[in-house]
Amino acid sequence: MASGFLNASAETVYGEKSAFTQTEHNIVAAYLITAGVVSLCSNIVVLLMFVKFRELCTATNAIIINLAFTDIGVAGIGYPMSAASDLHGSWKFGYTGCQIYAALNIFFGMASIGLLTVVKLTTVSYTLVIVAAWLNAVFWSSMPIVGWAGYAPDPTGATCTINWRNNDTSFVSYTMTAITVNFIIPLAVMFYCYYNVSVTVKRYKASNCLDGINMDWSDQMDVTKLSIIMIVMFLAAWSPYSIVCLWASFGDPKKIPAPMAIIAPLFAKSSTFYNPCIYVIANKKFRRAIMGMLRCQTRQRITISNQLPMTASSAPLNT
Repeated sequence: MASGFLNASAETVYGEKSAFTQTEHNIVAAYLITAGVVSLCSNIVVLLMFVKFRELCTATNAIIINLAFTDIGVAGIGYPMSAASDLHGSWKFGYTGCQIYAALNIFFGMASIGLLTVVKLTTVSYTLVIVAAWLNAVFWSSMPIVGWAGYAPDPTGATCTINWRNNDTSFVSYTMTAITVNFIIPLAVMFYCYYNVSVTVKRYKASNCLDGINMDWSDQMDVTKLSIIMIVMFLAAWSPYSIVCLWASFGDPKKIPAPMAIIAPLFAKSSTFYNPCIYVIANKKFRRAIMGMLRCQTRQRITISNQLPMTASSAPLNT
């Protein structure tokens, strides 16, 4: 990757010389194109799975359906525009394109974080938490447009994001609040949910009364496994981006290395293609359904339990 530090000029010039060489831009573009195709295909398969196997369309899995739409949004809009700019060698779509691109990526990214946070909350209305996750995303993606912080190309020149090169009071306040609400609090909720799941599993295992909660032991293991994977992957995806924002807020943006500037948003986008993998790896019912679809099997040849795959609630989606 390019050596040295990024030019952190406060003046945003669209089409300015990138900190990367064209070869490095081409490598990133190849990754984005590949990741975008994989993400689109895998998330479309997830949605088709719910269409074909209506018994999986439970209240909890409505959150998974919404997550798939956020992933498709990033893969269908964010990946192509960023890849085209990488092939061009600098941001290709001007000021308006930058605002649209950055706002939509923040919107879908924040919605994804919100949905991942509430996916295991079973004591509240699923409709309420889904709507809350989308409204939270609308708020945080619109604030830079109306003047709280701002959107601009980063010094790699091929993507637009929060303008962390201009680390004024507006940027710092936006960043600190956004990280608290959309990273620290969600992480705490995930750990709390995992702790509760672990305690529940141990308690019912010790009392040998798993049948009493209408869920077999393998379902409990699915829940625990999913919790662990979600926490680890959430940290992997969003920690680099949070570190860059914190560095820009309390340090010198000029000293942020070019590789970190491009790796951070790439990691944040990575959830679009690993989320479907988590569903398949952590849940046997999803595995059976997807494998049946890929093998073009009929519904009658595939047995999918009516028990909810992810939590103790098994209410149908339309109830």
